[in-house]
Amino acid sequence: MTTSATPTTTTAGGLRVAQPTVASHLHEYWQRVRGGDLGSLPAVLGLIVLSLIFAVARETFTSPLNFANLFNQGAQVVFIAMGLIFVLLLGEIDLSAGFASGVCGAVMAILLTNHGWPWYGAIPAALLTGVVIGLVLGLLIAKVGIPSFVVTLAAFLGFQGLLLVLLGGGVNISIRDSFVIALNNKNIPVLWSWILAVAAVIGYALVQLNRRRARAARGLVTDPAGVVLLRVGGLAVIVLAMTAVLTQERAVNPAINSLKGVPIVVPIIAAFLILWTFVLGRTTYGRHVYAVGGNTEAARRAGIPVDRIRISVFVIGSFMAAIGGILAVSRASSVDPNTGGSNILLYSVGAAVIGGTSLFGGKGKVINAVIGGAVIAVIDNGMGLMGFSSGQKFIFTGLILLVAASVDALARRRAAATGTR
Repeated sequence: MTTSATPTTTTAGGLRVAQPTVASHLHEYWQRVRGGDLGSLPAVLGLIVLSLIFAVARETFTSPLNFANLFNQGAQVVFIAMGLIFVLLLGEIDLSAGFASGVCGAVMAILLTNHGWPWYGAIPAALLTGVVIGLVLGLLIAKVGIPSFVVTLAAFLGFQGLLLVLLGGGVNISIRDSFVIALNNKNIPVLWSWILAVAAVIGYALVQLNRRRARAARGLVTDPAGVVLLRVGGLAVIVLAMTAVLTQERAVNPAINSLKGVPIVVPIIAAFLILWTFVLGRTTYGRHVYAVGGNTEAARRAGIPVDRIRISVFVIGSFMAAIGGILAVSRASSVDPNTGGSNILLYSVGAAVIGGTSLFGGKGKVINAVIGGAVIAVIDNGMGLMGFSSGQKFIFTGLILLVAASVDALARRRAAATGTR
């Protein structure tokens, strides 16, 4: 591993390109942080600190059973937050995402239970409902010109009422479909858990190495080999350690019902994380989203179809909310008027912002939803284990969200002052 601060040079395509060393790469990262580009760093540090506090306060917090529960309990929030990332990148808001997820979950449950549909018909119907909801919201905002706050606030109230109508005024509908119930309650067999974990590490390593090779072949600046190895090694440690914990026996009485393996919802989250990260980071569409979020008028003059981009982010947001609703119904094995209500929307917006997505638009990644969702899940779970009331959990979560928004505002001011934005 090269540690010298002196950059080396390489020849590519007849040009001499200065290549950073590990030291200069870390120095450049530190300068970005000092300049206000914090990314997910505050959320990661907060997650570590909170986990240490709860681990010391309650031994059960670090038990394999509780660790697995964190994924299943936080899945709905993480998926809604993933969709909200796209909306927030444009500086817009979707206040209806929580109850939209409830409506989509109710559509699936009604088709499964009341109409006898199979899961492969009911789930696409719920997803299509989410797409239609997002399309209507997007058209009202982009074509009619109504502010997103007003449209989605009205939708928030409307979907709450629609959910009551669909459920006949408050009837709880139970589902018995084993496939749907398994989505957010069952686990992958231990062998397949390890196969997926190793495949994930190898896949990430290949992506990193291919990216470095492709940039070098085009004569572009590449990350130092030591930094690439640190990334791959860090991910390997995290993924394999999580797999080791989740493949332990978690059942109180294994003779009756064994409980071990990675929860099924984990690879589902990983798949959408990879998909949307690729879309935002590697496609023309993703570049257009960031461009519209950064400066709408400049994007319009550059020929970017701003209205189409604005509609599309609401479609993606509601589609992801539909997945969150399906997983919520799976988790509870039923749907009721509170599905998608209560604190779901607040936690989802909080997850996106706490993870590092800017409320001012133009800055954010899908990984922010996962990291922020983990922070929310740890707070809710840890304070629950310590016996805190719902009121106390709301107050603490609100304070964390306020701190995250303040960090974002201060970082933007710092970036503007240093000329990095």
